[in-house]
Amino acid sequence: MHSEAVASRSAEHRDSRESRNGTPHLDAVSLAIIEQLQEDGRRPYAAIGKAVGLSEAAVRQRVQKLLDQGVMQIVAVTDPLTVGFRRQAMVGINVEGDVESIAEALTDMPEVEYVVMTAGSFDILAEIVCEDDDHLLDVINKRIRALPGVRSTESFVYLKLKKQTYMWGTR
Repeated sequence: MHSEAVASRSAEHRDSRESRNGTPHLDAVSLAIIEQLQEDGRRPYAAIGKAVGLSEAAVRQRVQKLLDQGVMQIVAVTDPLTVGFRRQAMVGINVEGDVESIAEALTDMPEVEYVVMTAGSFDILAEIVCEDDDHLLDVINKRIRALPGVRSTESFVYLKLKKQTYMWGTR
């Protein structure tokens, strides 16, 4: 038991380092834990521990640290159509002035699920999930276009979602 505790503390220390750019360093064990949870977010810590070679307690600590550092989230992912959100769109936004302030304002809108600042035809891309076309129009016309600094928008309405995955974390 003593050697497992020492190994767990040693692994925890290795995992706690940050890379040069300030992002958390993820060792092979942390990546394996993430893969386990991506397969099944409700997988018991004991089963994860068996798969990655750690105790249940060590896995619990690692998972909490990954959550606290913002490396991952454990959430229920829904199909928007089945929960009443019939209209999705990606909106390209061109900005005059401070792009970050517009991006921050977009993150405060509950209908905006995804915000990324880009280099290309648009300064910002925002994914919007709405109940219907009227709701989408309201969000774009009265809220996004009303933000000071928004120069133009272009909307790409989703006709059919063919693939949505969240498995990119460890490949």
